Amino acid sequence: MLGFLLRRLPFWVREPLLIVLGSVLGVRITYLAVHDRDGVAACLGAVFLVFTAIRVHAVVRALRARRKPDPAGATDGTGVSPGDAAPLSQAQQPPAPALLTSGPRPRPDTAEKEPNAWLQALAAVGVFGAIAAAMWLGPRVLPSESGANTPKAATCSSAEHEDLPNAYGRKPRPVTGDELCEALNRPDLARLLGTPEEIAGTVSGNSGTAPLTDGRVAQPEAEIRFDTYTVNVTATYNKLSTAQYVKLMKFGTEKDVRTLSVLGRPAIFSSDHTMKIEFDLGSGRTGGPVEQGPLARTLTVALDRADRGGYYEITVWSKSGALLEDGLLQSIAEKVLTTLPEQAAG
Repeated sequence: MLGFLLRRLPFWVREPLLIVLGSVLGVRITYLAVHDRDGVAACLGAVFLVFTAIRVHAVVRALRARRKPDPAGATDGTGVSPGDAAPLSQAQQPPAPALLTSGPRPRPDTAEKEPNAWLQALAAVGVFGAIAAAMWLGPRVLPSESGANTPKAATCSSAEHEDLPNAYGRKPRPVTGDELCEALNRPDLARLLGTPEEIAGTVSGNSGTAPLTDGRVAQPEAEIRFDTYTVNVTATYNKLSTAQYVKLMKFGTEKDVRTLSVLGRPAIFSSDHTMKIEFDLGSGRTGGPVEQGPLARTLTVALDRADRGGYYEITVWSKSGALLEDGLLQSIAEKVLTTLPEQAAG
């Protein structure tokens, strides 16, 4: 169908159209072939360029033929040129036409004016050049369908109808896991981690209680996982101050302990290994033993400036074991904690 329509077009419209399409497709396919190092695409681009060169050659020949038409004698089939014809005798001369004495003088028939080939070619090139430009710029201007297949960042799941433990009923009420999740799931969190191209794959929040407290100490938690880093935020509403926490660290396994102030509150930097637990659900066998996981960096910040008890813990780790710089971790803590209420454990 397309070939039939092209054959119906005038020569000076059809040929510029084929030249424009062939050159655009040839250059585009060749560029992609060089970029992706694809030999098949390179051959296809070369075919388009050769086809375009042939069409250009045909147009050039047609233009030369229009500028220098063949003499009439060469095409009338007689093979005799006007200079070789013998002169006619007076008797063989055709009679002269009689002179008209009255009436209008006859006018020679006016030859039909042919359309300008250059204007046709320029018009065709302009129209189809605009079409080619629209096809080229369309994917950059209009939203592409491939955007629908782009993975979106995970969001916090709402748990409005979830019953909170009794530890969350006191005044002022501790923050919930959903509130921690919303505070942590910032649009700029990946940039703060130094990996701006990554998106959150898993986001979760939990309104639980601290272990070994019989459900009397609220301990909400939120966690976000990226390809490189995992960020965990926990709030513990107990009576333990950061000064007492530092003393307990002397009996623990924490490393690189450093005290500082964050948002005017006492804070502690520390490092410790995570736990690695594997579950084999496919074969029905139990998982392997608990192993030591990658090293994690934690910033512990008091719930209030007076350090009357309770603290936030912002922990970051990666599968590769690379630790986040303390400056970046402190910046994340400041961004997250400013959206949470400053309150003591009570």
